[in-house]
Amino acid sequence: MASKNRFSSNSNTSLLPWLGIAFVVLLLDQLSKITITQLFTYGEAKLVTDYFNLVLVYNKGAAFSFLASEGGWQRYFFIGIGSAAALFIVYLLKKHAGQNLFCWALSLVLGGAIGNVLDRALYGHVIDFLDFHIAGAHWPAFNVADSAICVGAVLFVLDELRRVNK
Repeated sequence: MASKNRFSSNSNTSLLPWLGIAFVVLLLDQLSKITITQLFTYGEAKLVTDYFNLVLVYNKGAAFSFLASEGGWQRYFFIGIGSAAALFIVYLLKKHAGQNLFCWALSLVLGGAIGNVLDRALYGHVIDFLDFHIAGAHWPAFNVADSAICVGAVLFVLDELRRVNK
């Protein structure tokens, strides 16, 4: 009789591919931010299409500039939250490395979170540059990290719906 491996649920899976996905997100995020800061001055915008601009803006707050007008303490608060979230995500990736859709979601959120934490640590704000608009109404500018976090959130929902329907 063969003995059962006590790590059987994750014995054939590795954390490395998931961290690799997060690293690619982080790399794309940081390269895009470096590029935009080299090509644009703060507040400069370039019309790309009738509904999309590239614009260099800074966000000292969180989503939708939440807490942006505070005195500076929010920088450290968001660095702490983002760092704690990243550590928890790595724990979850290790624990659930064999659950592909769930880990894709975690990896995207991890790469995005680290990208924005890195901005806050280095510059004191997050660099945003993607600006969508319709009929004069603008969605708040965002970046590659924000996009990865949103796609990861959608994948979480899809993963949960799939799990519930089983």
